[in-house]
Amino acid sequence: MKPKQQREKFRSNEYTGTTSGMCDNYLQANMIILPKEYAFEFLLFCQRNPKSCPIVDVLEAGVTHPRIADADIRTDLPKYRIYRNGELEKEVVDITDEWRDDFVTFLIGCSFTFEKALTEEDIGLLHQEQDRVVPMYKTTIPCEKSGRFEGNMVVSMRALKEDEIEKAVQITEKFKTSHGGPIHIGNPAEIGIADLQNPDYGESVSFNESERTPVFWACGVTPQNVGLNVKPSIMIAHAPGHMLITDQLEEQ
Repeated sequence: MKPKQQREKFRSNEYTGTTSGMCDNYLQANMIILPKEYAFEFLLFCQRNPKSCPIVDVLEAGVTHPRIADADIRTDLPKYRIYRNGELEKEVVDITDEWRDDFVTFLIGCSFTFEKALTEEDIGLLHQEQDRVVPMYKTTIPCEKSGRFEGNMVVSMRALKEDEIEKAVQITEKFKTSHGGPIHIGNPAEIGIADLQNPDYGESVSFNESERTPVFWACGVTPQNVGLNVKPSIMIAHAPGHMLITDQLEEQ
């Protein structure tokens, strides 16, 4: 399906699952919505942490239609998370009733965008094969602080065969607006991950550790993790793994 057709299925709630593997070659985006009082500090946080937070669009206060998609950000993602005062309140499939005119929306590049390029080179992605949301983990890697926004990076993990790793690095390094190349390869304990089978976001994948090596990319869920430290009165985000599919081709 083309992105607009896929978004229509999200809008009508015909599909509420992960967007991994959908609309090949089109840019997918993480989303963070904050009251205007937090917008400048968060924008600066993204600029200081481009690996985790590569901005692809920023909507002015109250605007609901991005420049990079013929979409309504209140309805056209498959699932959203609503946080209040640093606590997850609920997951919903529509945020129209929550919308306020002082909301500023940030769209941030997503590693799902480069997955098609990996599969075209016969690099297997276990979360797609096992029909899971890609596993994501909190790390001990600190982000650069901006005002009230501080905290550690979140990473997504894909377990690759040894002969796939170098090729995966070369491919993903080209996707600068989608987190680029990996930030860590190998031992998860070195970046503060205790158990790969217990991700903080997404779902675990099964693999033989003697046959595959965990490879970690910076993840656009990082702002959600950092936002929990800031504790804004309200923060709305995509549910991890449930992105805005844009109309923009990655090469653009």
